Amino acid sequence: MVCGGFACSKNALCALNVVYMLVGLLLIGVAAWGKGLGLVSSIHIIGGVIAVGVFLLLIAVAGLVGAINHHQVLLFFYMIILGLVFVFQFGISWSCLAINRSKQTDVINASWWVMSNKTRDELERSFDCCGLFNLTTMYQQDYAFCTAVCKSRRPTCQMCGEKFLKHSDEALKILGGVGLFFSFTEILGVWLAMRFRNQKDPRANPSAFL
Repeated sequence: MVCGGFACSKNALCALNVVYMLVGLLLIGVAAWGKGLGLVSSIHIIGGVIAVGVFLLLIAVAGLVGAINHHQVLLFFYMIILGLVFVFQFGISWSCLAINRSKQTDVINASWWVMSNKTRDELERSFDCCGLFNLTTMYQQDYAFCTAVCKSRRPTCQMCGEKFLKHSDEALKILGGVGLFFSFTEILGVWLAMRFRNQKDPRANPSAFL
């Protein structure tokens, strides 16, 4: 049977959703691993990663069941949800690639002050730095309560903002690139589901309603 046939569309859609399931399980596993090793203790960060993993897993399961059973309703909602995810992820990915250093500074500064003291302390110890940017009076307070190892080894510690900015460009490019790649796999999934819905199962009863 040619690749444009019913069986090929079904197998391609199943394979794509298996990949989505593996990615969802990977996200959940990484979040649990990070929590278990104490790398990140913030419930908001852990919960966010797990929520994304569970959401992707549910979409993949719905797509997989719809593909195996040629279920019209499941495939329809799968197409709609995956299309919305594509639009959202595509926009976020382009934003990650387009953000400049000034905007990165503003985002880092705004995020730093809404974090809890425990989260800031974890970041300071992880990156071995103290404070964010020496632009406000709060920097002295941050530095005074900083527990990073660098305070015992050097007269002054490097500011965390400088370390964050050093790696943010690379991180944003990676996130944006990976996000764009997965967004195109999502539009592929929408196309495959749409095509598969309109194909007739050659093994089905010719008079059956599809």
